[in-house]
Amino acid sequence: METVATVGLTNKAELSLAYTPGVAEVCEAIAADPGLTRHYTWVPNTVAIVTDGTAVLGLGDIGPAAAMPVMEGKAVLFKQFGGVDGVPICLATTDVDEIIETVVRLAPSFGGINLEDISAPRCFEIEDRLKERLDIPVFHDDQHGTAVVTLAALVNALKLTGRNAESTRVVISGAGAAGVAIAKILLEAGIKDLVVTDRKGVVSSDRHDLTPQKSALAELTADRTGRSGTLAEAFVGADVYVGVSGGTVPEEVVATMADDAIIFAMANPNPEVHPEVAHRHARVVATGRSDFPNQINNVLAFPGIFRGAFDVHASAITEGMKVAAATALADLVGDDLAEDLVIPSPFDPRVGPAVAAAVAAAARRDGVARA
Repeated sequence: METVATVGLTNKAELSLAYTPGVAEVCEAIAADPGLTRHYTWVPNTVAIVTDGTAVLGLGDIGPAAAMPVMEGKAVLFKQFGGVDGVPICLATTDVDEIIETVVRLAPSFGGINLEDISAPRCFEIEDRLKERLDIPVFHDDQHGTAVVTLAALVNALKLTGRNAESTRVVISGAGAAGVAIAKILLEAGIKDLVVTDRKGVVSSDRHDLTPQKSALAELTADRTGRSGTLAEAFVGADVYVGVSGGTVPEEVVATMADDAIIFAMANPNPEVHPEVAHRHARVVATGRSDFPNQINNVLAFPGIFRGAFDVHASAITEGMKVAAATALADLVGDDLAEDLVIPSPFDPRVGPAVAAAVAAAARRDGVARA
């Protein structure tokens, strides 16, 4: 990673224009009309990639210094696939209030905030409170990027197996950041019969050990169908399994799923159901790994989502914008749809522009576009 200038500085005239005294003209113009920031600075094309280092990849709480390589990598992906400038910010605090106050104070320097690798349940509160206080997009990629790509792949998998959303039974293992976001976007997309499980089984109001976030999740999912019990019990007859939890699902449990099942086992590096096992019992199999077909990869989503939001100077990223991104990704597969191709490749040059265009249009429909 490096920062490079977009104009030359090879002589006195160019230096005078880029810095003093020429730069003062721009400063005075923005002081008179802060909205000019979007025309004369890099702010509206720049995202802060913010972490506290508490949930880095599959490594866990390794701290802000050790998280920097991941944040740098994220910045490179933003630039490569979305033309967005990303600045890694690794914070030496895990206190919710301190993180929020720090980001709020930094916000004038950025067009959007990408929260990254912050552990649950703190990540939910941090995102919600930042959305309330800022008028720029705030997006927790571990939640919503994963959810967008999962929905895109599922739309095509349902099409391939002749299912419709309303009658499809879905089981999600993992009630952390990704599991919660996936559940919400699937409900938004029309899935009705959905349960989420954690280490103690189905997240339902029958249990008395739920956090506030899990209680709210139970009301949206298992409570609506009266489902409860263990993960194994939830698997019986299920059409779709989405794993974002780690651990291993025994093959005898996988075998109880419906015919032509769909398995998205996304834990890295070890999927909850190894593809060899999954293929014995499912028609469509996806993982989070690049060495198997159908990789559920966040890079398909977040660069285009921020590109589209920035293109229309959006004040937020709405549920409609996320669903639009998923729909655009699913549509790109088109006539190539097959068991081993339900999601496009990150290297498909159509991905970023298609997602950006869909997100920008959705921002206008949802009333958050400012250009």
